[in-house]
Amino acid sequence: LQELQSSGRGRFLLEHAAPFSAFLTDSFGRQHNYLRISLTEKCNLRCQYCMPEEGVQLTPKSELLTTQEIISLARLFVKEGVEKIRLTGGEPLIRPDVIDIVGQLYKLEGLKTIAITTNGINLTRLLPRLKEAGLNAINISLDTLVPAKFEFIVRRKGFHKVMEGIHKATELGYHPVKVNCVVMRGFNEDELLGFVDFTKDLPLDVRFIEYMPFDGNKWNFKKMVSYKEMLDTIKQRWPELEKLPCETSSTAKSYKVPHFQGQISFITSMSEHFCGSCNRLRITADGNLKVCLFGNSEVSLRDHLRSGASEEELVQIIGAAVGRKKKQHAGMFNISQMKNRPMILIAFQLVSCVLMLLLFFLPPEPALMSYPQYQDALQNPPNSKQWGHTFSHWLTLKASCCVFQKDPSSTFDTKCLEASPVGQVSVDCQSKEASSGSEFCTKNSRSCTAVPRSSDNLTHADEEGRATMVDVGGKPDTRRSATAGAVVRLGKKAFGMVRQNQVKKGDVLAVAQIAGIQGAKLTSQLIPLCHNIPLNHVEVSLSLDEARYAVVICSSCQTWGKTGVEMEALTAASLAALTVYDMCKAVTHDIVIEEVKLLSKTGGQRGDFSRV
Repeated sequence: LQELQSSGRGRFLLEHAAPFSAFLTDSFGRQHNYLRISLTEKCNLRCQYCMPEEGVQLTPKSELLTTQEIISLARLFVKEGVEKIRLTGGEPLIRPDVIDIVGQLYKLEGLKTIAITTNGINLTRLLPRLKEAGLNAINISLDTLVPAKFEFIVRRKGFHKVMEGIHKATELGYHPVKVNCVVMRGFNEDELLGFVDFTKDLPLDVRFIEYMPFDGNKWNFKKMVSYKEMLDTIKQRWPELEKLPCETSSTAKSYKVPHFQGQISFITSMSEHFCGSCNRLRITADGNLKVCLFGNSEVSLRDHLRSGASEEELVQIIGAAVGRKKKQHAGMFNISQMKNRPMILIAFQLVSCVLMLLLFFLPPEPALMSYPQYQDALQNPPNSKQWGHTFSHWLTLKASCCVFQKDPSSTFDTKCLEASPVGQVSVDCQSKEASSGSEFCTKNSRSCTAVPRSSDNLTHADEEGRATMVDVGGKPDTRRSATAGAVVRLGKKAFGMVRQNQVKKGDVLAVAQIAGIQGAKLTSQLIPLCHNIPLNHVEVSLSLDEARYAVVICSSCQTWGKTGVEMEALTAASLAALTVYDMCKAVTHDIVIEEVKLLSKTGGQRGDFSRV
């Protein structure tokens, strides 16, 4: 706005701004004043997240928009209220008449910003003429600062050309120069700090983009690094990182390291969508109007244009398409459910969920089920103020009963722990005295398995069975890790829908992964006797087991501290499992969550543990 006010052209546009067109306003009141136009389907790179190595089948040239058609459509949109046009591709700078297109767009009265998104290969050569023609904003794609990795990701050479283009843009006065970086786990998430440091001496806006699914890019939710995870990594190096204000329609969450020339931003398309303020429309190279990046619905403006449709008819067609725009992610990736459901771990809502998970999914024993407290907890889940007391009772009851249940299909070798009152542990079915390295016996076979004994007492309950928190102040800091698992049996129908990503609520696996990660970070707020642990790393992976029609969940946590992260790993697996259930329950309620268990742990006074 300041730039517009400081120039004669800008002041004229602000003073003569027309009322916004109803045709570019959708049923949710979003005004679409930003148009992205693809100039070509071709590209001189083969980025792994963008297209297959062999390329894509190109549209015949006769079916692509001509220069005059591009300008005609642009003029129509600007007349209806579009203020910003971004030229994209493919790679827009390989189109021979790109400079002419920019020049003609600049002449459109009412257009305030002409931008371009490029891979930067041809930028140094063309940018001086593009600036002269009227280009006033630029985004450059760069996913790594390592030349060899660049060639691996884009399957072509050219790293030095991109770097030259970035420096040329800063020399010509573009401020900021936006650098788009798609962050992919296993590829470049280790370069986050390097990219932030890149902004120290240059007026850049490095934009970290969450990896998104597109046909041909072999998208896998395991490759996505969420905004929160990236931000945590960066804040460990620069804790003084400052959040910057942003416009309502901005897709970016912006931050700045004090005294750095540039800044960084996060494009949170997957973890925290910005559909509610979306003001973007897209025209493909072959003339199709897309109202949402995630949707398959398109309207051919080219065909109507070539059939002689009048300007008034085109406006009606565009208005109808905009009016059909869904509330978010084309109605497919309903990720906003995370904000209002247990998966975002709002503490008061999740307290009951975690407790009920323990009550329902740990093996039920008849002796325990006969207690009034247990039955009351099942029928009347405690609220946030009551649950600590109820959980303490449940721990006491649990300690005095034999836990035994064996699912023939389970890989969990369940043990029977016949216990006396709290404080005594029996090592076989004849109540032998417990000792270090004792044996726990299965009830039916009378066979015993040697396992390290942790403690003769429940450390989180006092002699009267009341909940108490362990004092870990005297313990040394050590490296701790834990891995937990869970299995969600969905049935054939729901499993097929998850595999094909056809569940109405959205991408089940991606949302469950994020819920699990968030759950691990908030464990101490959900389990009252857990310490608040600074986690160094959290990873949640979900895989599909077709033989069992099941989602198999594995979570791992790491820290350097005084106490372990078993509960964080178990909470992550549990919340991921609950999220899968929540998103699939509309398809079927015949869903079973099972095998919620600790798989391994390392560190601590009691040694390592690994479940065979």
